[in-house]
Amino acid sequence: MNCDPAYCNLFQVCRREFVMGGTEDLGTEDLGTEHVGTEHVGTEHVGTEHLTVERRGATLVLTLNRPQARNALSLPMLVGLYDGWLAADADDEVRSVVLTGAGGAFCSGMDLKALAGSGMEGEEYRERMTADPDLHWKAMLRHHRPRKPVIAAVEGPCVAGGTEILQGTDIRIAGSGATFGLFEVRRGLFPIGGSTVRLPRQIPRTHALEMLLTGRPYTADEAASIGLIGRVVPDGTALEEALAVAERINACGPLAVEAVKASVYEGAELTESEALAAELKRGWPVFATEDAKEGARAFAEKRPPVYRRA
Repeated sequence: MNCDPAYCNLFQVCRREFVMGGTEDLGTEDLGTEHVGTEHVGTEHVGTEHLTVERRGATLVLTLNRPQARNALSLPMLVGLYDGWLAADADDEVRSVVLTGAGGAFCSGMDLKALAGSGMEGEEYRERMTADPDLHWKAMLRHHRPRKPVIAAVEGPCVAGGTEILQGTDIRIAGSGATFGLFEVRRGLFPIGGSTVRLPRQIPRTHALEMLLTGRPYTADEAASIGLIGRVVPDGTALEEALAVAERINACGPLAVEAVKASVYEGAELTESEALAAELKRGWPVFATEDAKEGARAFAEKRPPVYRRA
């Protein structure tokens, strides 16, 4: 079959980096959903031209920052995202993460032109991708699950790869004008960021299959009605609401929060009896922490608790 050279180049790049990258030359530890990696990246050293990082109290805010392209994924954005997840988990002062987008958009998916090598931005990051063929999947939360809660603050388009990243977040808040969808089948492509596996586990299968097989867009209200997002807020206020949720999480015991999140995801992969047994293994040690004692003391003394992750 004859193939347009540009299209063939795109196919080869996508196949190499987005299919083979997730399955070849990888140890089993790299495929674990809770794999954090051996790198330790301080929050003061992360961020790229397409991914900005900001500390707001105990919350790390990661902003997809390529508004001229509706925050389409790029090499700098993927590298910045992965470094951001690592930095959040490595910093004990960070208790939550908010993921959002600049310029009134969340993420419009993969930049196919950039991946094909046409007008490539951030070529200097190629070495990172080559050194870690799984980096893009970790950045998109396909092969990586941060310990800290991740809250998505969505405005505008959150489609294709944007909807796939969304499925790796824990709490999802969207402006009323946000749009969602997995458009890949309309382009003859496959949503290989994990949606055929995750989406039917997160929303009813009939809704998951309709979204996957029709490739149609969904409004924020529709997305909330099927359980893809948790709530809809007025346009322009998703980040504000996400930060408010983050503050409520930050006020809780960090060891308890992280153990609860881990238990929820671990239990989803087990039978009920196995999950209940695993819950005890994760839960009982929390009661023995100094933070648990502080929580009880603060309650008795009618004051806010001061948790020290101990």
